[in-house]
Amino acid sequence: MTVTWEEAGWERLAAGVGRCRLPVWDCTAGLVVGDGSALIVDAGSSLAEGARLRTQAQWLAGHRVTHLALTHPHFDHVFGAAAFAGAEVYGPVGIDTVLDGRRAREELRADAVRNGLDAAAAEEASDALIRPHHQVSGEWTLDLGGGRQVLLANVGPAHTAHDLAVLVPARLPGDREVVFCGDLVEESGEPQAGQDAVPSHWPAALDRLLDLGGEDALYVPGHGAVVDAEFVRRQRDALAARFGVSR
Repeated sequence: MTVTWEEAGWERLAAGVGRCRLPVWDCTAGLVVGDGSALIVDAGSSLAEGARLRTQAQWLAGHRVTHLALTHPHFDHVFGAAAFAGAEVYGPVGIDTVLDGRRAREELRADAVRNGLDAAAAEEASDALIRPHHQVSGEWTLDLGGGRQVLLANVGPAHTAHDLAVLVPARLPGDREVVFCGDLVEESGEPQAGQDAVPSHWPAALDRLLDLGGEDALYVPGHGAVVDAEFVRRQRDALAARFGVSR
């Protein structure tokens, strides 16, 4: 089945690169299509949402999802991960300390329910949570074939103790580099700093994002509309002022 990005409800950002804004929490999921491979960035807030993402991605790519990158361990980004059976899963080093263990899973489940996820769906997803096969401590280049390479960069701690960004270099004339930021950047509301945030490091993490993408990149926030480098700089400065971080 062949559909366009728009028909599937996705926003095309460059050749073979797009994202969708999921309902309820306005969480972003990304897709990067390679030659016989496909990378999903973040998995949605439930197994059902993850399954819908997988189906849509397979329509758009023309083949199955082979790779999954989790930007950070919050329920709205990881609870759909088990729906991507057979995919190689990547995350920032240390993410397993949040996704493994009964107590950690219970905390994620409880947070999801507090935020409005159906209790049965939250329990199902927390029980099925999978540990990433590959943990990124610095940078990791994925070769998706067909001249498509993607850089996974551990830029945290910041929004959480474990934050991963995904850089997709421009491949065709007229395309722009795309940086999937996770919740390091938020456009639809003020960036959320929970108990697992490390505010003193957050501005530096945004500097790292800007170094990765440069002035002309498209920056894809974890929630909200795609932004530019100037927006990221403004958010960096606002976070530094909010948390008293000297620049």
